[in-house]
Amino acid sequence: MRFSNLFFILFLAFLCLTLAQGAYEDCCLRYVAAVKKSTRRTVVRYKKQEVDGGCNIPAIVFITKRGKSFCADPKEQWVKKLMSILNKQAGKPSKGPRKNSKA
Repeated sequence: MRFSNLFFILFLAFLCLTLAQGAYEDCCLRYVAAVKKSTRRTVVRYKKQEVDGGCNIPAIVFITKRGKSFCADPKEQWVKKLMSILNKQAGKPSKGPRKNSKA
């Protein structure tokens, strides 16, 4: 009886270790060198990757209309410019100029 309990506990321990090794973070490991202008036009948003946990480089992750993503160096000039463009687009109203309505 004791042997079967010990075997079961060891089995569970190995199972937990195996499952823990399969977990990983979704991090950028390297940057793209450059991106075509046509690809830049399809970018709809971005997010910042900070250096923590398994993510060992700071990066900007751009997401395209089709859900594809690519990582860029936040120090690059084209990255800063694209982030600025996206920030401006996010701040714009979705429709034309608003009309002042008087009640």
